[in-house]
Amino acid sequence: MIRPIVLAAVFALAVAGCSRAPGQTARGDDAFGQQVRAYLLKHPEVLEEASAKLNQQRRTQALAAASTAIAGKKAALEADPADYVANPNGKVTVVEFFDYRCPYCKAALPDIKGLIQNNKDIRFVFKEFPILPDSDGKIGVSLRAARAAMAAAAAGKYVQVHDAMMSARPLDDEGIARALKANGIDPAQAVASTAYDKHLKDVHDLALDVGATGTPSFVVGDTLVEGNQMDALTAAIAKARKSAKS
Repeated sequence: MIRPIVLAAVFALAVAGCSRAPGQTARGDDAFGQQVRAYLLKHPEVLEEASAKLNQQRRTQALAAASTAIAGKKAALEADPADYVANPNGKVTVVEFFDYRCPYCKAALPDIKGLIQNNKDIRFVFKEFPILPDSDGKIGVSLRAARAAMAAAAAGKYVQVHDAMMSARPLDDEGIARALKANGIDPAQAVASTAYDKHLKDVHDLALDVGATGTPSFVVGDTLVEGNQMDALTAAIAKARKSAKS
């Protein structure tokens, strides 16, 4: 909790500044301000508390805005026929936005696979979200990997290619080619095709609309979970299950 003395001091300074008559000296205010400054220098943890409180407020506001946005984007999030879906008959839908070069997405892979395999009531929607740039600042390898995954889905090999590219550390064009060749898909044709770029742009815009600015990001019900936070994801799933039963 932010110390009351600091709040009182800041409030007093604000009132003094607003109520001072034209031409009135600020000597007393300056002295009081120096006292507040001295206190803060002696107790810098107060500023940390204030910063943490502000960040928490902003986070709460962002999540509330995300919840509202999610409610208006349900169909695009959960029912886009271009997305690969695991456990399509599941009652609770989890949507993941991910990048094949994202180390946090790769770290989450075992947990995601376990979640899908051990919970047949979870309908899991994969959304390719290539956002990580190459050394030249352009989205290159991530975009080609997303194209490769879409081509693999069309060939009925999505899971195999997805897992292979996610397991490559780091993923480069050779890794993409290996994953495709191992599953009978022509790499040159798959990564060069722009047939899926409109869909990928739509996914990009959708992610930003619901507040998913990084990878991985998950949407469960009306909840946005950012980052590889399996505890938060599990809690969101439990909340969605409870809502589905009520």
